[in-house]
Amino acid sequence: MNATSRRVAGSSPLRRIATTAATALVAATLALVAGSSAAAEKGKTAGAQLASQSVAALNKLYASVPAAKALGPKAHSILVFPAITKAGLGVGGQYGEGALLRNGKAVAYYNTAGASYGLQAGVQKYGYAMFLMNEKAVAALDKAEGFEVGVGPSVVVVDEGMAKQTSTTTLTNDIYAFVFAQKGLMAGLGIQGNKITRITPR
Repeated sequence: MNATSRRVAGSSPLRRIATTAATALVAATLALVAGSSAAAEKGKTAGAQLASQSVAALNKLYASVPAAKALGPKAHSILVFPAITKAGLGVGGQYGEGALLRNGKAVAYYNTAGASYGLQAGVQKYGYAMFLMNEKAVAALDKAEGFEVGVGPSVVVVDEGMAKQTSTTTLTNDIYAFVFAQKGLMAGLGIQGNKITRITPR
């Protein structure tokens, strides 16, 4: 084959068209796959994301508070609010969403909301986990008007001091709550009076 024949064979319009078409097909396929992956991630649903965040928050609590880790297997279910935002000046509010975990899996979703009073300013973020020790405690969550902390089943807020002195054999209340932030356990921080309501994450 002479030089002219090689040039024609190697750069024919038909070959260039075929190459362009193949490139376009590969690009379209990759875009379709990427689009499907993005859709799948987006389609992971708010519920799945909330469940993942709640499990991660609970595991972090277990890693830093041995009393919580020891209590976990004894609890009927654990309601975890991984991130609650509290803001205000004088009169403030707080809101967060979480998942009810049973055997490590989310079985329902809830929000927590409430007002707080006194001298306060700015925005604060924290979370809390409620260890529901029996069916009575779990049933209280699904009242038509929502569950108010402090009304109905007894709720004990476990602070850092109590966590160090508590053994699972001395825990006989319906619900134990651990309020946590990045620096560890916190005081009750206005949980009393918070309303907990079942939701469908969106």
